[in-house]
Amino acid sequence: MSPLAPAEFAALMAPLGPFEARPRLAVAVSGGADSLALALLADAWARGCGGDALGLIVDHGLRAESAGEAALTRDRLAARGIAAAILTLRGLGRGPALAARARAARYAALEEACAAAGRVHLLLGHHAADQAETVAMRRLSGSGPHGLAAMPALRETALTRLVRPLLAVPPGRLRATVAAAGLDWVEDPSNADPATLRARLRAAHGDRDGDGPATRAAGAAAAAHGRARAADERAAAAALARQVCLAPEGYALVRAGGVPPAALAVLLRMLAGAPWAPAAAALAAALRPATLGGVQILPAGRLLPGGWLLVREAAAMAPPVPARAGALWDGRFHLKIAGVPATDAVVGALGPDASRFRTASDLPAAVLRTLPAVRHGPLLVAVPHLGYRHTLLDGDYRAVFRPAGGLAPAAFTAVAASGSAPARQMGDV
Repeated sequence: MSPLAPAEFAALMAPLGPFEARPRLAVAVSGGADSLALALLADAWARGCGGDALGLIVDHGLRAESAGEAALTRDRLAARGIAAAILTLRGLGRGPALAARARAARYAALEEACAAAGRVHLLLGHHAADQAETVAMRRLSGSGPHGLAAMPALRETALTRLVRPLLAVPPGRLRATVAAAGLDWVEDPSNADPATLRARLRAAHGDRDGDGPATRAAGAAAAAHGRARAADERAAAAALARQVCLAPEGYALVRAGGVPPAALAVLLRMLAGAPWAPAAAALAAALRPATLGGVQILPAGRLLPGGWLLVREAAAMAPPVPARAGALWDGRFHLKIAGVPATDAVVGALGPDASRFRTASDLPAAVLRTLPAVRHGPLLVAVPHLGYRHTLLDGDYRAVFRPAGGLAPAAFTAVAASGSAPARQMGDV
């Protein structure tokens, strides 16, 4: 098969912007042919625009050869003038859900490295055969139309823009691109391990170059489902903008009349910090007091007469986690720290201590109990959203409501500073 030409790659990148005038890209590079081809193409494209690309190589440590392969990949990139960094994962022991744990750790390491390097765009080397396999896996699991859209070409997270420009490119062309550059690549034996469903599907398709009719049909179907999913998400975002207000304290107010099922499902997912949205069709038809997907639905009362209050279910919240800068608690709140933090502190729910703030805040008890609070042993040292900080504390804590997978374009921030007024921002989605 023919190598992918620079002009073709530029056409693939064009709809995935906006990019800076001098784009500074990060590329996830496993060492295989697909990601090496992406690194070569992305670097040439970025340099043509006055920018550059940084290779990010994750050493998962699950095979004895992985460290050597990572170093070899770094050297191969360096030989082409592409800077690269090796990200070594720790503590990925064998056991249940290894693939899911490794994937989560890999993406977390990549996003943190992008943030540290000041690079917003993280390019991933998934190609047409990967997309076809994902569609097949989604069908086997009974996914609906949105799931059959498979991997999106562009997805934004709290830290990065995940960009997949090669989803329509057969892997045979990527191998040809690397070969034309005079480079070799690493073959990961786990990609052919019949113990994994993806490897079994790959073997069953028998389409090594990824250009067969079944692969092309799966890619076309995924693209069609993707367009429909994007339209549904735009409609959900518009409904949320009309009917919903999100608060920095992690709750929402829904105006009388409610929202469509898809919009309510997204809202419930955001407020619960959950990876998946619950089925909300029956409830969306007529909002009523209920608990669904870790979220309570209550009459809003004085906060919004005639409307509804949606707040995290107190009993479903995550246990406390160490209160370190960048910590994520309950899948919703990111912790930021300025100054000297309390040693061995944890961040968790305010819980019963909410009663101490009833007269100082106009928030209802259902919301107060769910606010993030920092404790050192039994001592409550900070409640960022209420502007509370213990007099013995030298550090300032910020709790940023930034749930994954939502449609809100901006995070809401509350600052806990000595003597500050309670932070009560509210913004339309």
